[in-house]
Amino acid sequence: MPISDADLVIAWKKVLEQCNLRPGEQVAILTSDDSNPQIVNCARIGVTLLGGILTMINLPAINGEKALSRDKSGYVGKTPLAFNTAALAGLKAADLVIDTMQLLFSPEQEQILKGGTRMLLAVEPPETMLRMIPTPEAKAKVIAANRFMEPAREMVVTSRAGTDFRCKLGQYPVLQQYGLADVPGRWDHWPSCMIARWPDEGSAEGLIVIDEGDILLPFKRYATEKVFLTVEKGIVTKIEGGVSAEYIRSFMETFDDPDAYYMAHVGWGLENRASWTTLGLYDREAALSMDSRCFEGNFLFSTGPNTEAGGARDTPCHLDIPLRGCSLSLDGVAMTREGKIVQP
Repeated sequence: MPISDADLVIAWKKVLEQCNLRPGEQVAILTSDDSNPQIVNCARIGVTLLGGILTMINLPAINGEKALSRDKSGYVGKTPLAFNTAALAGLKAADLVIDTMQLLFSPEQEQILKGGTRMLLAVEPPETMLRMIPTPEAKAKVIAANRFMEPAREMVVTSRAGTDFRCKLGQYPVLQQYGLADVPGRWDHWPSCMIARWPDEGSAEGLIVIDEGDILLPFKRYATEKVFLTVEKGIVTKIEGGVSAEYIRSFMETFDDPDAYYMAHVGWGLENRASWTTLGLYDREAALSMDSRCFEGNFLFSTGPNTEAGGARDTPCHLDIPLRGCSLSLDGVAMTREGKIVQP
């Protein structure tokens, strides 16, 4: 159901308060031609109610002739900030950036964050944002999970479908997402509640089996058959199966980029308010589908860029694939068992 402006303004005010927005802080709202106008307008009001000093920065859309769809998650990391030094300077000068354009995986985003600017991505449909508004309880879940993730040195994932995957951990930082940009230099995405980490280079090995009903992103479709991904020394070397496997292979081949086949972040969803079913209820261009990425107990693995973790793989090809029914352990301690959270 649609969300009223009044409800979304109230939600923005709550989220910005949790992001520690203070009167007099500089806030930049970054927009593009396809930004959701309700999100932008309600964010403006929320910032103003809390006494933030507001700047609007609008940039043109790019990459339309390169991407295979309008979905920005299908071609990541390349933004107009690469050649707009004035806009980049303005974003660096802000205390808080509200991103409705999607800078994710871009080098410019990392430059902005390194200066201490907080950044909150807000591109999901308003009703999804309101259903999964960030809360202290959701943040606590992620922090609790990180007590296991931070010291862990090995992740093992298995499933009845046939997944048998392992990787070493420790080279790259933990990605903790709970929907709040609440400390200097922090990026987050409203809505989100998940934890992940990039495997140590060359350490990821095994077989990942995408089963029927698992979700293929950015394609935003449910798998209708099994797909078998062989991972060797951190690289996906085989994608086997039926039409779905051929589809994934063909998509990745269009980028003509070896970095596209590297394993990226691996982790699990923690959001009990997210639903595996919502993907089937939306038009594919309407959302990024954070429900799919963070529903409770999933095993989310990805391929492609690692610039968000400080790495050098700046490829625009990025797959996110959440699997159901997996058992995930860290250093032999179970985090999920057959798709259910087993640690508090």
